[in-house]
Amino acid sequence: MIKEWATVVSWQDGVALVSCCGSRVLNKLGPQTSHTIAVSSDQPLVAGQKVELGIAEGSLLPSAILVYLSPLAGLFVMGGVFQMLFGTDLAAMCGAALGGVGGFWLAKGVSPRLTAREAWQPVILSVALAPDQLRVETLSSEAR
Repeated sequence: MIKEWATVVSWQDGVALVSCCGSRVLNKLGPQTSHTIAVSSDQPLVAGQKVELGIAEGSLLPSAILVYLSPLAGLFVMGGVFQMLFGTDLAAMCGAALGGVGGFWLAKGVSPRLTAREAWQPVILSVALAPDQLRVETLSSEAR
């Protein structure tokens, strides 16, 4: 199970909108991005509350293959087909570009059907205290 902490943006009718930043390791390498995800939650949540999300590891490999390999396979296959048909490098480049775009469209078309699977949905593993329920008191120097 891949785990990530997220912040609740809103909760309504058993669905929580949470904002998370993706992989902590990848965010150190590139720009800071934020994603909003809808996650089902029977427990009422408040905005600003932290939740731990989890997604099954088994769903990551097929989705990565779909996103990365379908455009790459389209690029090579169509580049090779256009090279065989027309025999020029320019035709191979055009075929490769068309194959890459076609592979991207294929991944974009297939992904909504795959994300509808229950096993591919993120789940809330744990819920932290609401922001207004946490209070920290410090002792003054006179009380010590």
